Amino acid sequence: MDLAWISVGALIIAVTLSMVTTINVGVVCLAFAWIVGVLLGGMSSGDVLEGFPIQLFVTLVGVTLLFSMARGNGTLERVTERAVRLCRGHTGVLPVMFFFLALGLSTIGPGSIGATALLAPPAMAVAHRTGIPFLLMAIMIGNGALAGSLSPFSPTGVVANSVMARMGFPGLEWQTFINNILGHSLVAFGGYALLGGLRLFGKNRPANSGAADMPVKPLEPRHWLTVVLIGLLLVAVIGFEFEVGLTALTAATILTFSRAADEKDAIHGMPWGVILMVTGVTVLITLMEKTQGLALFTDLLVRMSTTETVTAVVAFVTGVVSVYSSTSGVVLPAFLPTVPGLVERLGGLNPIAVASAMNVGSHLVDLSPLSTTGALCLAGLPAGVDSQNLFNKLLAWGLSMTVVGAIVCWLMFGQTTWFV
Repeated sequence: MDLAWISVGALIIAVTLSMVTTINVGVVCLAFAWIVGVLLGGMSSGDVLEGFPIQLFVTLVGVTLLFSMARGNGTLERVTERAVRLCRGHTGVLPVMFFFLALGLSTIGPGSIGATALLAPPAMAVAHRTGIPFLLMAIMIGNGALAGSLSPFSPTGVVANSVMARMGFPGLEWQTFINNILGHSLVAFGGYALLGGLRLFGKNRPANSGAADMPVKPLEPRHWLTVVLIGLLLVAVIGFEFEVGLTALTAATILTFSRAADEKDAIHGMPWGVILMVTGVTVLITLMEKTQGLALFTDLLVRMSTTETVTAVVAFVTGVVSVYSSTSGVVLPAFLPTVPGLVERLGGLNPIAVASAMNVGSHLVDLSPLSTTGALCLAGLPAGVDSQNLFNKLLAWGLSMTVVGAIVCWLMFGQTTWFV
């Protein structure tokens, strides 16, 4: 059998395993890359490992280590507490505030999973005390966190931008980020209004019933140092184009030497499974490029699409896969490399529009409880609350986003040039 078809089959098996098992697909992809490249293709191990994304690995390690420290030493928790108190008793404003708080936290580095893990418990507690429906709060927290997940500082943004740069589209970090914010904002605030959020603005609670009575812990010197270092990281990367991974590692080193954070605990709290998944899938995708398997994989998408429908199709397909699989670890590394081929085969396409449809479509479904962001919202429910009801609603929401996301991406990227 042709080596290209074998590499495509290896990727399809890996993606399927990511959807139906809990196996780390990065390990599977590394094994498949060795089998296909070395045992069947006659390549050397060095040829296969040339596909290991060293810069991506360093960036992911640096960013996740720094924000694991910020989470572990209590800095992010204290910032959250102060933001929550700003909405004293204004019920309708609370979910909106949590949206922007989740967006801000996700943007500066932790990504959607870190931001949701931090915010879901206090947000659901506030919803319980103020009578805000849990689904509305989950929609705003989850979409806010997912809206910031493609920032140049977040792990998923690092992955997406690295893949796009390798495809020949560098320097699009902020455009990718803004497109993702717009897509999630449209869905979040549209859902908030349609599902009864507007009625909450007529309900103000007493000052001691919700956010106002949440305890606020004092900011200690280690917290101030962490905030300053994160601020300097943003200035260095945005203003002076410093490499984000190495700069974040330097900030983490300062926190370690100043004893402002526990390095061992922070390393233990890093998402090593995701890092292994992303790098392993990237190795297999790079091998597919060498064997011409990526062209065959692209051909499968071309047969499903036309010039007019491709943004909707890729948003739907990536959304369906993302419901059951990792967006950053599997979906984006597997599908984004097909963009140049789709543009060439179908003709008359803006590659940024197709890539943006994949980015947004694959993320909109991640509020499903089958995905980590949705599961964290569910796990944040106060003790004694029936979680099954919210599980069913989040599942329906997440699955519906495969269709809604396709429509939104078609409108944003297929019918207008405003966003690309």
